[in-house]
Amino acid sequence: MKQNMTVKGNRLWDSLMDMAKIGATAKGGSCRLALTDEDKEGRDLFISWCKEAGCSIKIDQMGNIFARREGKNPDLPPVMTGSHLDTQPTGGKFDGVYGVLAGLEVLRALNDYEITTEHPVEVAVWTNEEGSRFAPSMVSSAVFAGVYDLEYGLSRADMDGITMGEELKRIGYDGPEEVGGRELKAFFEAHIEQGPKLEFEEKTIGVVTDVNGLRWYEITIRGQEAHAGPTPMARRKDALVTASKIVQEVNRIGFDNEPDACATVGLLDCRPNSRNTIPGEVFLTVDLRHPSDEVLSLMDGQLREFCEKVAAEDGLELAFEQIMYSAPIHFNEACVDAVRKGAAEAGYPHMDIVSGAGHDACYISKIAPTGMVFVPCENGISHNEEEAATPEDLEAGCHVLLHAILDQAGVVND
Repeated sequence: MKQNMTVKGNRLWDSLMDMAKIGATAKGGSCRLALTDEDKEGRDLFISWCKEAGCSIKIDQMGNIFARREGKNPDLPPVMTGSHLDTQPTGGKFDGVYGVLAGLEVLRALNDYEITTEHPVEVAVWTNEEGSRFAPSMVSSAVFAGVYDLEYGLSRADMDGITMGEELKRIGYDGPEEVGGRELKAFFEAHIEQGPKLEFEEKTIGVVTDVNGLRWYEITIRGQEAHAGPTPMARRKDALVTASKIVQEVNRIGFDNEPDACATVGLLDCRPNSRNTIPGEVFLTVDLRHPSDEVLSLMDGQLREFCEKVAAEDGLELAFEQIMYSAPIHFNEACVDAVRKGAAEAGYPHMDIVSGAGHDACYISKIAPTGMVFVPCENGISHNEEEAATPEDLEAGCHVLLHAILDQAGVVND
């Protein structure tokens, strides 16, 4: 029976579209920032669906949700899948949420076929994967994996100074369960690629073997506010001018380390942000990525050296902090093979692929065998309201996820 099992693509698509109504944006995307009322509504809907599927629900102190379908032996470690429900401010319908609802569809399919697995199967919703409201990203899966402690996770604050701990209590998701500290048999995450390779190569399934290393920085440049009219050019300490040089250098670092490097300034806050006042302070963020830790370290050194040099030359103060480092990841061979085998047995065109984006699977890979399933997204566009994926590709990825999970969970009544 295992080889003949399929998921219901229409049911998966309907669930995705229902979730997309929560925080729907004018251009067809979704805005469910972490721990907002929209995020709570999405979480509540997910839990209601899981209860309808006969799952038990547990929520930990970081707000991570675990929907569990028992196996024959409940004492065995679960095979877990999942992703996140929070989005970017102008996010799409599929980033993160696909991995959550593909996991739910797997549970529904197991129910449809009355399958008993040897190991329990769980679907996880990780809190604040995006990091767009609370930095750094993937903080709750990192606490689960023991990379950060609970106090650090709960103390992360948004731009208004509101902490994750405060917002978890406000929306009622400050769960009682300990974060992490338990064994997993394996973890799988299904996701849209967020890049153009699968579409370009005309492949339905990406078998993710590795994930780029990632470094995030927060940089503050302090100069001196002054009147834009009477202050001579030579006497200015313009923080924005210095910041613009750093932005250009970040771009150069990315180009100089191609083809695999990515370097981005994604947030820039100029103060006092008045048209006739010379900027006295600028806050900016930098995101550096590369699959080689050696090259990523080289990029890190280039950024640090330039920032110190330009601040000194311009006579400005510099505050430079690396707030996140995620080393390049090589996923577990058995889990990668389970994904590859699932794609081959189903007859889907597939290819090995390196993920340019970070995912909760990166942190979970530190404590459990882990693999990922990618499906194409139109033109490789993500973190955008126009993000698109076909129902057929999403169904295919979910089908592969189902068989990868069964490969690790075991089937009692096959």
